[in-house]
Amino acid sequence: MSPSETSRYVRLRVDLVLEVTEQDALTDAALRRIDDDEFMPEEERAHARSAVREDEAEALAYLVEPFQLIGEVSGVELVQASWSSEQSAYDPDVDAWHLDDEDIDGDEESEEGARAGDV
Repeated sequence: MSPSETSRYVRLRVDLVLEVTEQDALTDAALRRIDDDEFMPEEERAHARSAVREDEAEALAYLVEPFQLIGEVSGVELVQASWSSEQSAYDPDVDAWHLDDEDIDGDEESEEGARAGDV
């Protein structure tokens, strides 16, 4: 692809840490989504139900829909999407969990590197 063709594509990376405060509500919402999915084969539906009952991360993965996140943005079309969720040990006091450390430091070179990084 020429530079003009590749500049049309942008990779948006989002890293979220969510706290499950009501496991039953999350599981119920995921089960409803699975039941409402008219395109899901019954065999896959049974497996999905089992997975979301056992793991909050699986339940969340059934509820997050990248197409809905981008659906109302003018001037863009979602070309490809992938996402995953996993259980995580979270400690907000650990440096590894601090997002955008470059911005906090005020280091312009780090900010430039972050902007020029993988797009």
